[in-house]
Amino acid sequence: MKIDRAGLPFIAAAAVPALGLLGLRRTGWGLALTGLTGFFAFFFRDPDRRVPDAPGLVVAPADGRVMVAGPPEAETAPPGDWQQVTVFLSPLDVHINRAPIDGRITRVEYRSGRFLPAYRPESRWNERNEVWLDHGGVAIVVRQVVGVLARRIVCRAVQGEEVRTGQRFGLMKFGSRMDVFLPPSASLRVRVGDRVRGGETILAELAPAGVRRRRPAAPADPC
Repeated sequence: MKIDRAGLPFIAAAAVPALGLLGLRRTGWGLALTGLTGFFAFFFRDPDRRVPDAPGLVVAPADGRVMVAGPPEAETAPPGDWQQVTVFLSPLDVHINRAPIDGRITRVEYRSGRFLPAYRPESRWNERNEVWLDHGGVAIVVRQVVGVLARRIVCRAVQGEEVRTGQRFGLMKFGSRMDVFLPPSASLRVRVGDRVRGGETILAELAPAGVRRRRPAAPADPC
């Protein structure tokens, strides 16, 4: 399994002294640092995924559990009308971040903020990074949000770049959340509490071009 290059300094910082301590027969500390080396390798793992290739499908940007699926949380969404899907990543989840759909990156915007627990509503004020995608004229926003342990966002997305569905574009270090904002016409495929896999699980399906969701007609008056 591949390891993301962002994890190499962490792995080396634990592995080098671990080898030195084991060589000096200081087994206790040596084994402890060996275990830490293993954790870093596990955390920064980068498995391949089978990405759906049907048009209009929005996939999970990361592994984790769905916290929000539907109307956006208060004071969370960008200006406009959106649906929101939020995925919470524990330290044991794969933290590689992937593009939820193919398109052109129109904006990459970083905002400093707090480091509150990512599962709390107040985390909307946390440090974050937004990537805006244009998918055939439809705007989709994927937001990286740090938490208590995640103190650094890695974003390799570049404005103007064309990305594919499921393409890797960054990660967040040691626990976090990801928000995806979709147009109201999108049909959600997940519910709160669902487990998702980045690049594989389908979050939603976009309405075909020119088609908008309509309210069902009122029942006819029997009289």
